[in-house]
Amino acid sequence: MTRLTCGERERTRREAIVAEPETEFQRQESYAALAKSEDFRELRKRYRNFAFPWTVAFMAWYLLFVICANWVPGLMRIQLFGNINVALVFGLLQFVSTFLIAWLYARHANRKLDPLAEKLSAQYNKEAGA
Repeated sequence: MTRLTCGERERTRREAIVAEPETEFQRQESYAALAKSEDFRELRKRYRNFAFPWTVAFMAWYLLFVICANWVPGLMRIQLFGNINVALVFGLLQFVSTFLIAWLYARHANRKLDPLAEKLSAQYNKEAGA
């Protein structure tokens, strides 16, 4: 391993800064072209088709919990068995639904998003020279 002198390091750093705009421009051009591709639009569509409905469903589920806790306390106080009431079950189901959605997303990403994203990444790296 060779050691650079302070002057050599400074010269190397300046050369990298001078060469960077061309590389950065090439990357931007490659990304702009990629963003207009049919595969990129398909990737975004697949992501949105999963993320938006599940986000709305979870928010509705969460707001139902909050609404019931605030405006229907009688329902939330109902004892199901022992010291377990509806509010506790509702609250625990919030955690269950969070982990379920995370698992579903991971499965969806592995099957539908990752193969297409890897293809696009390889295409970008080839075009951008990365």
